[in-house]
Amino acid sequence: MSDDMQPTDARTDTRPKSKTFGIGKLVGISVVAFAFTFSLVPLYRIACEKVFGIRLENSAVAAPATSATPAERWVTVEFDATVNSRLPWSFRPNETRMRVRVGEQYETTYYAHNDSTAPVVGSATPSVAPARASGFFQKTECFCFTAQTLEAGETRDMPVRFIIDPSLPKDVNTVTLSYTFFKNDVLTSRLTAHAAPARGNPGVAAAP
Repeated sequence: MSDDMQPTDARTDTRPKSKTFGIGKLVGISVVAFAFTFSLVPLYRIACEKVFGIRLENSAVAAPATSATPAERWVTVEFDATVNSRLPWSFRPNETRMRVRVGEQYETTYYAHNDSTAPVVGSATPSVAPARASGFFQKTECFCFTAQTLEAGETRDMPVRFIIDPSLPKDVNTVTLSYTFFKNDVLTSRLTAHAAPARGNPGVAAAP
């Protein structure tokens, strides 16, 4: 045989094939890993429902609908007023009922009149019914925050601004805001003392 005919080196042909096989193997592993990860969600759902009895259906879809619902909710607010017998005032709400949307601010007013012939200071105590709704009735402005002074025969409309919290229990459809006005004896006494004419020294008699 001629010296030019050399035996073929088998390793030259196998190297590229080995590399191609290695790349294909990595791709296959990646695909399997992705498929396994993707299947964890339904497997987890099945395990929760079959083993633990927990239903996870539509939990993500229901959230936006739930958050949008409170903005469309309306409730009725009723207004009431009482005057303690020791306070000579007339006191009542100018409107007894209002339909409001939760989360929005509204304003109403109460009528007050001093029926006496002297200035009187009164203090109002608010209450909300039912009691479990009190934490969801937010007053942003109220005549109950400070004592109120009415001169003799004076009439005044006293404003109240409020917001019903959207978290108000769903089964509460009517909220009643009530005020009771009491006579503030301490401040009324001070007011009366300051209003009394000052007692000066007696005048000096004119010379004869």
